[in-house]
Parts: sequence; structure tokens; C-alpha cells
Amino acid sequence: MVHLSGLQTLYSDSLNPPLDSIPQTRLQALSLQQAGVFPEHVVLLEAPDDVLMDRSRGRLVDPLTGDIYHHTFILPSDQTVAQRLEKGRSLSEAQLLVHLHRYRREVAGLSSAYKDVLKVINSDQPQADVYQQVLSFVRTRHRSRTPRILLLGPPGSGKSHLARQLSEKYKMVDVCCGRLLRSAAAQSSAVGDQVRPYVEDGRPVPDSVVLQILQDRLSRVDCSCRGWVLHGFPSDLQQARGLQETQHQPNRVFFLELTDDVCVDRLSLRSTDPVTGHRFHAVTRPAPSTDVHERLQTHPADRRGAVTLRLNQYRANDPGLKSVYPDAVHIDADQDPHSVFEAVESRLTTD
Repeated sequence: MVHLSGLQTLYSDSLNPPLDSIPQTRLQALSLQQAGVFPEHVVLLEAPDDVLMDRSRGRLVDPLTGDIYHHTFILPSDQTVAQRLEKGRSLSEAQLLVHLHRYRREVAGLSSAYKDVLKVINSDQPQADVYQQVLSFVRTRHRSRTPRILLLGPPGSGKSHLARQLSEKYKMVDVCCGRLLRSAAAQSSAVGDQVRPYVEDGRPVPDSVVLQILQDRLSRVDCSCRGWVLHGFPSDLQQARGLQETQHQPNRVFFLELTDDVCVDRLSLRSTDPVTGHRFHAVTRPAPSTDVHERLQTHPADRRGAVTLRLNQYRANDPGLKSVYPDAVHIDADQDPHSVFEAVESRLTTD
């Protein structure tokens, strides 16, 4: 998609149809992003106010096609067309000044909403030169720089910790599916009433409901503007396909690879202090005192048998997930968290 903000649309061929005249404000741009509209190229045509005023006064219109020309800036090559041009209806000078003032007031915020895909082009030059610059830009392949990251991997591979690191450094939204469902269950709403029995009983929430809650979260302005890092969903082929059918497809997918033995050791040896809420690990972060050690509690999901069951479920679904994301990056998660973070970080901006 191409968005041209300025005098007029200069380019239209086999590409997706260009979007012209909207958005005109940052709020409109954010509303489009919230609706899932993300242009790959945004062109901002700039010219001094006196040039724009002169062009408005010299507008010519083809009465048959409605195409707009200008008596010095854009003239048709076909003489038949040139002969039938009529003076175009234009705003008064006072009205045009009001429009220009409004545009100058909004352009900085509008530009900031598309800063990663924006190119400013000086339109105070021959139309053919402007056209070639726009054409060259829109023919470049842009990959969205707004991060939409999906973390996949077996239980214990460090997805939650990595998501928190990415969120803290890059200000993207940490979207934990399990946390979303617990939050929904705590609300007095139709969705909350639907989710609550599953969460309280520890049963899987139906995929359709999970996707509904997830899409609502990913559609919010903070996710659209800052990007997001999702973990905890999808966990199988059907869920992955369901996510791919939404407007919120990830543009970076990472598989955190770890052996079953390491996963079991990481989870079954961790426990929580019910007094402080701090989490400890028998090997990597032991309790600081005997008193703390004696009151540590292990979550039922972290007991060896439960961990093994979750691992078996993940391994059964792993091939299906990888078939949906064949271009995903595979990261060795059997290293310290800082090294895992650096490995992921180095691939955030590469194709």
C-alpha cells in the first residue's frame, strides 16, 4: 500500500491502489493502524506555501475524465486533452491559507506515525522528476519495522523472561496469553463469564475465545504503535493457522530450542517463597537462608511429572508449528539469558 500525503497521487499501476487524502491527522493514522491498516510506503510531498498557493490558482480540469492538470506544472501530452481543459474550481486564498495552516499543524504528528516507512519528497520540481522519485521509492521492498514478535519453545525455554527483556528495552507490549486469559476471567463481562470456568478449573479455553481476546489486545493503539511480543500462543497447528488468518500476523518468529532434560531441570527445581513472592532455583539461584528454603513451595505445574507431560505435548505439536513458520529463526536457549537476548536482538532487523 502506498500513501501519498501532499498535492496529488502521482503513481498508480499494478501495485496495490494508493491511498490518498487520508489520514490527515495523527489520530486518523493511529485509527487506521488499530484497524490493521499498515502502509508499506508513505510518501510525503512537500512544497513551500507560495508554490502551493500558485498551483491552486492554476488548476485545470479535464471535464471528461476529471483528471487535474496545471497550466505550468502539469500539462497533458495529448493536445486533444489540452484543448478541452477547463479552469478548475479552487478555494479562495483565505480558505487555502486555513487549509495550509491546519496541514502544517498536523504534519509533524502524522509523519511520526509513519516514521519507519516514510519518505519526504520535494514536489517543487518538474512533475516527471517527482514521479521518478516516488516510483523508485515504492518499488523498494520494505519490511515492517514495527515489531510483531512471536516466541515459541518448550516449557522452561525462557519465553517469558525474554519477552520481558524485549519489552523493557524496546518498549514493545509484552503480550502473555495466559496472563490475558486470567485478566479476562477476573472481569465482570460476557467474555469474563465465558472464560472464568475454564481458568478456575485449569481447562484449556476454546481457541475461538482465545483468539477473540488476543485480537482485541493486539488491536489496541499501544500494540499498533509500539509493536508487541507474544508468547503462550499458539501451541498447536490449529491455533497457529487461526492466528495467521487474523490481521495480527507476526513478522518475526523465534523458536527457543532446548532439550527435555534441561527443561525439566529448569522447571522442577524452581520454587517460590510464599512470603515475598520471590522465585528461587535449587541450582542457579538457591534460597538465601535456611528459613526461606524451608518455606519454599513448588507449583503443581512445575512438578516433574507435570513438566514431562507438558513437554510431550509440546514435542507432539512442534512439527505443526514449524510448518506454519518455516522462515522462523531458531535460537539455542541452553545458554545464559543475556546471550539468548543478544542472539534474538541481532535478528530483529535482518531479513
